[in-house]
Amino acid sequence: MAKIQAVKGTREFYPEEMYLRNFIYEKVRAASQAFGFQEWDGPFIEPIDLYAAKSGEELVKKQSFTFEDRGGDLVTLRPELTPSLARMIAAKQGSLTYPVRWWSFGPFWRYEQPQKGRTREFFQWNLDMIGVDSPEADAELIAVAATFLRSVGLDPKRAAILVNNRRLMNSQFDKLAIPTEKRLDVSNLIDRRGKMKLEDWNANGLEIGLTQKQLDGLNAVLSNYDLWKESEELTRVFAALEALGVNDYVKFEPSIMRGLLYYTSTVFEAFDLSGSVRRAILGGGRYDNLLEDVGGDPLPATGFAMGDVVIGIILKEAGLLPEFNPTPAPVLVTVFDQSLMMKSLALACELRNAGINTITYAEPAKLPKQFKFADKMKMKVAIIIGPDEAEKGQAVVKDLSNGTQQTVGQDALVEYVKKMVSKNA
Repeated sequence: MAKIQAVKGTREFYPEEMYLRNFIYEKVRAASQAFGFQEWDGPFIEPIDLYAAKSGEELVKKQSFTFEDRGGDLVTLRPELTPSLARMIAAKQGSLTYPVRWWSFGPFWRYEQPQKGRTREFFQWNLDMIGVDSPEADAELIAVAATFLRSVGLDPKRAAILVNNRRLMNSQFDKLAIPTEKRLDVSNLIDRRGKMKLEDWNANGLEIGLTQKQLDGLNAVLSNYDLWKESEELTRVFAALEALGVNDYVKFEPSIMRGLLYYTSTVFEAFDLSGSVRRAILGGGRYDNLLEDVGGDPLPATGFAMGDVVIGIILKEAGLLPEFNPTPAPVLVTVFDQSLMMKSLALACELRNAGINTITYAEPAKLPKQFKFADKMKMKVAIIIGPDEAEKGQAVVKDLSNGTQQTVGQDALVEYVKKMVSKNA
């Protein structure tokens, strides 16, 4: 029988990969909770109609894992979280405490072509603040993102958060007399600016209907790094970021537009600067209109999302991951023979009750084989109870870091092992 392969684009989390996933999760949780955000989650399966209003036709028709359930309803594995957030907020809008400060880290699915940094199944950090309309709230979210970057070792030389404002850009479009119906195309054009040669980008601008004068004006706007001073919102954002102590991570970038339709003012993206190619780590901004699209009353909102795939690659490449620890148990209780198995199991139970993670070898085996297992698992301490030790109420405690060993009475064993584990931590 042929081996059954994993579904294309999904991920298999062997212990090493799970270690990385949990490392990212722990850093995400720490950054979120440092600013007082609450953890939450939504359903993994949603009605496809939830995404039709704001997520865009490409996401709904081409990138969603959509199927008909047994009741005949069209549902999808969730491709993003913000629509679920909006619906859940709208359902309890009158009873929540505002501002709502929520974060989540969970799985998502998009039917895309798998490649390095992009899979069809991924985990994503979402962090949102709902019910407050202030540039300082936007700044706080940026500060959470910067806190995470710092916590994983990505200093400002390795990572930057680039900030812009959609209202500011719309005012520039007004000055250039770019008609409303062309602004989505122009926004998408600006979003591609760093990914194309300038001559190709200019040609693309003329192709979508910009005049040469408008194109020249747009180039001037995108080269003006003092433009943020014309925006009261951005002036307040940058002042707050300085007060929050993360302004070294942040700079104004007029080409940051965020392609999704629902961003209304402040937008931002974090990029990896350590490699030869600039890679987006996370992105977000203010989206004040989304709640109305799922039947709620208007509420201001700001948020961002970060997938785990790209950040995992960056941390690996930069050598910023802690050493993989094969087991959470530092202690091995060996099994000398079948007649002493119960004594080994009972001792392991006593150690666990004292808060020491402990493995009992699963069957009698020669001691060198058991020590070899402990070595591969990078364990710290091995305990041996042979016939002589059992008769005298003792155990041999072996320090696996240097091979030394000590015979200890069982009444003092737990405290002795605690000290050994602490010394070798």
